[in-house]
Amino acid sequence: MNLLDRLLRHDAWTTGQLLTICESLEAADLDYDFDIGHRSLRRTFDHIIWNMEVWSALMAGAEIDRNRDCDVTALRSRLNTAAKQLAQVARNVAKNNTWDETWLDHLDNPPSRKSYGTAIAHVLTHSMHHRAQILHMLRRAGVTPPEGDVFSWERESGEKAAQ
Repeated sequence: MNLLDRLLRHDAWTTGQLLTICESLEAADLDYDFDIGHRSLRRTFDHIIWNMEVWSALMAGAEIDRNRDCDVTALRSRLNTAAKQLAQVARNVAKNNTWDETWLDHLDNPPSRKSYGTAIAHVLTHSMHHRAQILHMLRRAGVTPPEGDVFSWERESGEKAAQ
């Protein structure tokens, strides 16, 4: 398995594992106001997934789906779709070796050009940053979260590099 696939799969799987933990929480726990980041588990998950959705659509030149249903089941569905879209864009960039080519981000004011490689790296590191906030919120809520690192993903998901 190449590095890109390893990072993409870890990103989606780990966010999904954290959503699984949150399935057992009450709405009040999901919406509890913490003094960090986007202030609640629900808003932080929405932020992670929304960024995956928006950046994938922008890089693909597709319309942005503005459906932002935020119950845990909908968040999981959105994550699955967004992860597939991001992987498709990233694998196409890798296949065509267009990491340094640029696209126009029309959401910026004024619109600006961004490279595919930097945008993909941004989405993955952005997700990791906010998952760390989720881990912190879960600990403060009395939940023991998983480690969430790439070694844990490889061990627990059954994903293995070709031998």
